[in-house]
Amino acid sequence: MSSPHASPRPGAAVRRLLSPGLLFALPFLVLFAVFMLWPLGQGLWMSLTDRALSAHTPSFIGVGNFTEAFQDAEMWRALGHTVWFTVISTVPLVLVALGMALLVHTGLPGQWVWRLAFFAPYLLPVGVVGLLWLWLYQPDLGLYNHLLDALGLGQLSWLSDESVAMWAIALTTLWWTVGFNFLLYLAALQSIPDHLYEAAAIDGAGAWRRLRSITLPQLNRITAVITVLQILASLKVFDQVYLLTKGGPNNATRPVVEYVYDIGFTGYRLGYASAISYLFFALVLLASAAQFLALRRREK
Repeated sequence: MSSPHASPRPGAAVRRLLSPGLLFALPFLVLFAVFMLWPLGQGLWMSLTDRALSAHTPSFIGVGNFTEAFQDAEMWRALGHTVWFTVISTVPLVLVALGMALLVHTGLPGQWVWRLAFFAPYLLPVGVVGLLWLWLYQPDLGLYNHLLDALGLGQLSWLSDESVAMWAIALTTLWWTVGFNFLLYLAALQSIPDHLYEAAAIDGAGAWRRLRSITLPQLNRITAVITVLQILASLKVFDQVYLLTKGGPNNATRPVVEYVYDIGFTGYRLGYASAISYLFFALVLLASAAQFLALRRREK
């Protein structure tokens, strides 16, 4: 007779490892390890070497790339551009999306047309968006300078003026991506219970009072989520900047991701580009953690 305290047989451990849940998750775990964990490990190792796009064998240099990155003025400049773009794009992308959702939710005639018009740009590929807005920003033939001329205002060098180019990219990003935030807000508005508005109307609350006291407080959570998502997306900006200005003029719009691209595939310094990538990755993680901590405190 076996003791009640005897260790389980090896077959039981194998059966637990081969449980149906693990078997169902195994394909994902394999793909995650191959396409996520392995590249992360390879990139981290590369950041500790002088790896380049050449035939020479890379040498281990420790934290030399990271030390150089902290002393790289161009890297800090690119980081400043990234933060500035995040600020000037996130605020309108939240506020404009909220305004659009409120307009549609109030019952405008032809709601499906408004929803399609607001969301359709988000479905366009970035290449189409970049080409379209390059035409709009043309100095002599572009629509925007034509409108400025019609209003008696001076033309703008939308993409070649250092003081204007980043705002132009933010405007393009607003038109292109605001539809996603609009849908999130619209779904949140439709989930607000009607009885709250009915009770407020009985108490004599007008439209502005209902907006301030019911609608906006009920949207606090989705506003926080949209803000977090938008900050993370703006920090990783690359496509529209590269298509519209390629980081110019005079690198005045070059974000960190494009700087990594230039260092790695134009300067051929893959090790140094990897080090900057991991520093930026750490910054994004810190920003994400700070935002989620702030959300948790607000919910308590």
